[in-house]
Amino acid sequence: MARVTSAAPAEPARSVTSPASNLSTDHGADDLTAPLLDPTFYAGDPFPLYARLRAEAPVTRNPTLGFWVASRHAEVAAISRDPDTFCSGKGVMVFEIGSEYPTPPSIMHTDPPDHTRYRALVQPGFRPPFIRGLEDGVRARARTLVDRLEPGVPVDVVSELAVPLPLQVISDLLGVPESEWPRLFRWSEAVIPGATDWPEEERQALSAEMVNYLLTAAADRRQSLGDDIISELAAAEIEGERLSDAELAMFLVQLLVAGNETTRNMMSGGLVGFAETPGEWGTLRTRVAGSAPRALAIAVEEMLRWTTPVVSFMRTATRDTILGDQQISGGDPVLMLYASANRDEAVFGSTGERFDAARDPNPHLAFGFGAHFCIGAALARLEGRVVLEELLARFGSVESAGPVMRTASPVIAGVRSAPLVFGAATS
Repeated sequence: MARVTSAAPAEPARSVTSPASNLSTDHGADDLTAPLLDPTFYAGDPFPLYARLRAEAPVTRNPTLGFWVASRHAEVAAISRDPDTFCSGKGVMVFEIGSEYPTPPSIMHTDPPDHTRYRALVQPGFRPPFIRGLEDGVRARARTLVDRLEPGVPVDVVSELAVPLPLQVISDLLGVPESEWPRLFRWSEAVIPGATDWPEEERQALSAEMVNYLLTAAADRRQSLGDDIISELAAAEIEGERLSDAELAMFLVQLLVAGNETTRNMMSGGLVGFAETPGEWGTLRTRVAGSAPRALAIAVEEMLRWTTPVVSFMRTATRDTILGDQQISGGDPVLMLYASANRDEAVFGSTGERFDAARDPNPHLAFGFGAHFCIGAALARLEGRVVLEELLARFGSVESAGPVMRTASPVIAGVRSAPLVFGAATS
């Protein structure tokens, strides 16, 4: 759950302001940033371009839409820690440049102090003791799914493991029947830009169906509260008033979508990292067998860094400032490329492009940074660790069994299909 967001709002009825001023005339920069506007770019291998951006134009401007692109770790972290200078309220995705929302479509579209108040409402459902209490249930579900995998038989880990597990867990948190998870999956996919090739009309219908379902559930909880997050939000108040339907929808859609999309892709992308890097799986098994206390936690952090489930988010400068060596004007949008920052040679050294399950320290930005740091980070880490434990206990190896298919999404680093084959453990 690498952020309590990722439910990209459908493009709203909105007022559109003029494009950001002072468009660059640097054609070299144009050549580097232009692919970022092409959704198919993200279904391929974006990392060579990210490396060029870091080396040649770490803070540069796209002349077509007028947004800046920050590709290094230092600048992405600096933007994230300074919401006074780089705000979220004017949109967090490129297609939102110039948007005006009557109510924020997600917590990511809010800034302190509103963001602080909203976050405090959700925080109790993700407090450490509560998350620790989920482990037995997460493990039982993970073990059931892993037990269905057969050694030597190719399997798509996306559909057989990475999709169902986070959806089953988020169903528990929301207090909805576990049998609903296939339905939740379709709703979640519908709101992620580029996640599917479904017609826009179908996506909008599924989004409306999801909101109606969640609001109906919240209305039911207000009549009879349960021990779940929907009940907590249904009973929550801000300054003595209950949340409006718009606010409830904002919270619940985010929890549903962020609770499975990013965790799912961390799992599938991380397992692909193991499969494509010979020796890493066996080395981790040896370390775990030798009781290395932090081996699994360290491996999960590398799965997060390597995959970076949320590719990028946008902020808007509230005033003139300097970023890197560039003058940023108030009102300029700035795109933070987390996926690039997490391969930055200045932070991760010459091995930043390599999957290394023993990488430590690992100051990745997969959970964001600062005020918008992922509220569900502990849950994502729990699910990742449990899945690794269950797989390592049963299988001695993991290899690729076919091409990996990725989604054409500029927001989520989605894995549509990842055929892998696990080998039986010999000891």
